[in-house]
Amino acid sequence: MAQGSRGAMTRAVLTATGVLMLAVVAPAQEPPTFRKGLWEFTRTVEGTGQPKSTLTRKECTSPTEDMRRGREQGAKAGCQMSDVARAGNTYRYTATCALQGGKITSKQVLTARGDSAYSVKIESEGVMGGQSGATKEELVAKRLGDCP
Repeated sequence: MAQGSRGAMTRAVLTATGVLMLAVVAPAQEPPTFRKGLWEFTRTVEGTGQPKSTLTRKECTSPTEDMRRGREQGAKAGCQMSDVARAGNTYRYTATCALQGGKITSKQVLTARGDSAYSVKIESEGVMGGQSGATKEELVAKRLGDCP
């Protein structure tokens, strides 16, 4: 597979998983509740034919509301989510998104650490435009305090 094709496939998988990252917990299960405030999000992504990259951003937000909006966006984008399997503070589910020219399936695991921290691991794979690809992502989120 040509490097450009792999890069395009990885970008498509990353776009789909960007939507899925927001859709952290499927509607059948109440998501954990997180405190509003200043949060730091560190996202590490590696994919087929792409080097590992890490991005960190800080934002005043409500992760609980972000997750609710993400579920709505995922549904509008045509994503189908499995029921959530919850064990203590860990939530697992699978999401499948049919996109123009392909289909992406993601397995997600959210681990809540109280109301001020959580992590999400996502493994996605799919086919776009006849090219297959995969990504692994981890989002680590922690509340830093109240908004300025």
